[in-house]
Amino acid sequence: MEDFADVTAMFEFKPPPDKISPVEKLLNGFEAHEAKEARAVEYYKRTLANMPSPVARFVMQWIVSDEEKHRAVIHAMVSTLKGSLTWTKPQGCLEGLGDLPALKDDLAQVTDELIHLEKTGIREYKNLAQESSGYYHGLFTILLDVLIRDSQKHVKVLEFLKENLETS
Repeated sequence: MEDFADVTAMFEFKPPPDKISPVEKLLNGFEAHEAKEARAVEYYKRTLANMPSPVARFVMQWIVSDEEKHRAVIHAMVSTLKGSLTWTKPQGCLEGLGDLPALKDDLAQVTDELIHLEKTGIREYKNLAQESSGYYHGLFTILLDVLIRDSQKHVKVLEFLKENLETS
């Protein structure tokens, strides 16, 4: 199937730039953003290398870690869109359920437990944020706020997974 992608590239069967499909336009946007993310990660890493402050180094390293995760997510979306356009399943593509139906019952239970765990963590983080509000110039409050948002994100993703388990 990958041969079709090669033939398309070889004979330039792509429509003129002003007549690209919405999916190709979306892919171009994701690819452009992926390139920007790569440059941002390199910039953060260079900046991190010159940070004298332990707090600044910690915060910058945390951001680098998040940016690398962002790149992985965007890359998976790019691979998925490319696969849809070329009728292939490139490595890292998000297409297909795999063995999800076979694991449905076990995964549904685990997903519920993880959602509960994340929601409990959110409550605990909020309590800790209140208790530590005046510490270290507000640094703990900011860090806990980010952890709360991450846990809220995890709940959303787990709920999405659970909904897809129910419909598979």
